[in-house]
Amino acid sequence: MRSALDRLYAASLWLAAFFLVLLLVMVLLGILGRELGFHVRGTDAYAGYFMAGSGFLALAATLKRGEHIRVALVVDRLPAPWRRRAHLFAFAVGALLATLFAWFSVRMVWQSWQFNDISTANDATPLWIPQIAMAVGAIVLVIAFIDEFVIKLRGGAASSLCGQAREA
Repeated sequence: MRSALDRLYAASLWLAAFFLVLLLVMVLLGILGRELGFHVRGTDAYAGYFMAGSGFLALAATLKRGEHIRVALVVDRLPAPWRRRAHLFAFAVGALLATLFAWFSVRMVWQSWQFNDISTANDATPLWIPQIAMAVGAIVLVIAFIDEFVIKLRGGAASSLCGQAREA
């Protein structure tokens, strides 16, 4: 199971990196178009789609690598048993919030597809297509939060904790 989850997080991160490359391509295409006198419709909109997709797809891997911003001012000063409880609470709340966000993201993709919602930009892209990346990223984030919660619940050092907290 561990290797399957790690592959999922890695695949999500690679897809995020691919979206960043596509974002670069869209920006460069827009710049070249302005400089050389041609216009490719939708480059700005697609740059935005790729930026959002990249950000959401990278969330789970960022959590698993301990690179999410977290405020440890109080938690790191707690005794070890209380620190563990605080981390369990944080992972549980994170999982709950990520689940709600994933639910509404998937629902938004479904509704955009049902209503044939299209972009108001000049690309007229069906919005469910770029919204898929956000929904997938949110779902993988839910999995990562639950993974971290279970690791910490079993007494392991959750991978998303850094510094002294990782040792507790």
